[in-house]
Amino acid sequence: MKKYFLNTFIVAALLTAATSCGDNFGTMNISPNSPSNPNTASILTGALRNVGATVTGIQPGLYVQHFGDVTYIEESRYKTVNFDYNGFYAGPLMNLQFIIQQNTDAATKSNAAATGSNANQIATARILKAYFFQFLTDRWGDIAYSQALKASENFSPKFDKQQDIYNDLFKEWKEAAAQFDGGKTVQGDILLSGNVARWKKFANSLRALAALRLSKVDPAKGKTEFAAAVADGLLASNADNVKYGYLSEANNEHPLYNNYITTNRKDFAVSSTFVDYLTKVGDPRLPAMADKNINGVYRGVPYGVFPPTWKAQDVSLAATTMRQQNSPVNVMTYAQVLFAQAEAAQLGWISGNAQTFYEAGIKASMEQWGSYTAEAYAKYIAQADVAFTSDKAIEQISTQRWIALFYQNSEAWAEWRRTGFPVLKPAEKPLNGGTDIPRRMAYPTTAPTLNKTNYDAVVGSQGADNQYTRVWWDKK
Repeated sequence: MKKYFLNTFIVAALLTAATSCGDNFGTMNISPNSPSNPNTASILTGALRNVGATVTGIQPGLYVQHFGDVTYIEESRYKTVNFDYNGFYAGPLMNLQFIIQQNTDAATKSNAAATGSNANQIATARILKAYFFQFLTDRWGDIAYSQALKASENFSPKFDKQQDIYNDLFKEWKEAAAQFDGGKTVQGDILLSGNVARWKKFANSLRALAALRLSKVDPAKGKTEFAAAVADGLLASNADNVKYGYLSEANNEHPLYNNYITTNRKDFAVSSTFVDYLTKVGDPRLPAMADKNINGVYRGVPYGVFPPTWKAQDVSLAATTMRQQNSPVNVMTYAQVLFAQAEAAQLGWISGNAQTFYEAGIKASMEQWGSYTAEAYAKYIAQADVAFTSDKAIEQISTQRWIALFYQNSEAWAEWRRTGFPVLKPAEKPLNGGTDIPRRMAYPTTAPTLNKTNYDAVVGSQGADNQYTRVWWDKK
């Protein structure tokens, strides 16, 4: 959590004006570390540094059985119930709200425009703010939204219903994409380098993926929003893939590199569920996702089995090629968007052939992982478990999405919860008092103490604050 507190400190410093005892002292009491004209480019960079954490947090990857524990068989048995989101509110969300305020306020917008046109900065911040809020609501369900980010104006915000949050997210992404102008390029953008066309595709694709979340709970709304997002333009090739790039330095290194190399812990390996399925179907992506063990074979770590009878060298760790210190992580991919269109076509939400989208998604995923050859692809999609059949279309699309989303942990967990595919067996003897795979994360332990009235209200409306109360879109 160090980076969140650092970001909060930076914002606090920027918002604190240097004061003096009198004019006679001139600039003597003005701190050079508390500038009166904050650099919104640096603040944007600070917010963007949290994007990697939304992708790589390991718990959802354990829930969907991409990964399993190697030594301490606890997290794959769901031991942790309460998860903290306070850092996201105090860090990137507050930073992004500050960028919007600086570029909106008449007293500050002229200075803020030095690092990008006001409209471009606001649009970028709105897209990202909605991205972080979707990440939070997909994990916890009802969360503070409409009354959040008001600092001292409201330290006890209400929890908005997820349905209301989603409705506003659609609006935010659509309006933000339309808000970009032809002005100065946004500086400090370490995600898409201020490329307006890419930001628009990202926003539109976020709308489409969010619309698909509504497939069971509000299909009419989902269909309308999905079709509108497609019309506005989605990711169109692997060149459009959105990736967060880690660096070759300890303060911003790939989490798996940190776990495997820096700390030499090797806590997590690719799970037997995942390795066994990819082996069964002869998936050419397996070598790009997992290493062979010490005996030269692919062996997934037994999932949720206690006590362990293996060591790290006995099982397949995540592939060396994907967990270098500066390896990027996928935030959103063309394959992911194609599978969404395949499902939408199968549901009758958009025109087009579901099989065509499905097979294109497999091809794009293979290309993305560096595993594509025409021969391997043709052989793969022809086999019984993969060849498209309309009767099993949703299951097949969902299973291929599950493979393609390897190490996009939160997104993989959300899509598994929504579709139920692939069918996964829960861990043996869960440690959280339950018997199934978690459907949500429980609120931080600070929620009932720091915001008791609103916490009690949300528990009363949403349901028990545990890992099995389903979020709004997770309908049986």
